[in-house]
Amino acid sequence: MISRLHYITQEIPGYTHAQLAEAALAGGVNWVQLRLKNKPYAICKEEAQNTLALCRQYGAKLIINDNVALAQEIGADGVHLGKQDMPTAQARKLLGPDFIIGGTANTFTDIQHHAAAGVNYIGLGPFRFTPTKENLSPVLGPEGYLNILKQCRKAGINIPIIAIGGLNLADIPALLASGVHGMAVSSAIAQSQNKTAAASQFVKALTAAFLLLEQ
Repeated sequence: MISRLHYITQEIPGYTHAQLAEAALAGGVNWVQLRLKNKPYAICKEEAQNTLALCRQYGAKLIINDNVALAQEIGADGVHLGKQDMPTAQARKLLGPDFIIGGTANTFTDIQHHAAAGVNYIGLGPFRFTPTKENLSPVLGPEGYLNILKQCRKAGINIPIIAIGGLNLADIPALLASGVHGMAVSSAIAQSQNKTAAASQFVKALTAAFLLLEQ
């Protein structure tokens, strides 16, 4: 089952990625994507192992961003691949059928490619401008999500779509109206004064919103 809320780690001065993950996990997050950029492999491996231990403790999934070799080596649950990373079709051949693979998309064509590659979920975005991402793709906004999700339904593509890109609590109603499966959040939790409380707010708000949708 692909979680409704994906928490993505980022660089925050004074915190390790594992510490940031733990704060989110304590707030009820059950899906962590470890996003380490421009770090030596040994440092990435240590952070990944520490984060994996925490995810196991909390019964959460750990997804490694970009790094297929690292995800394999430490026994993570999955890998998330951006547009500049290893193609998702290649990753599926390498990792086998049971490994969770997510792919980044900005257009319906991107989604078609990932669907053909056999991904488990797709991160579609960005919803709005976000400073955490270099080489940002064109911003989609609510209209972009509505249009792309409509094309997915028409084409019979029902892979879970996760919205991403500068999201906050106030965006939940518009996103759910578009038909996305859930959302990925980074700064709205990591840059909060109380990270655990912020994570808990997202978990509760998403749960409540989906319950309303199902009524």
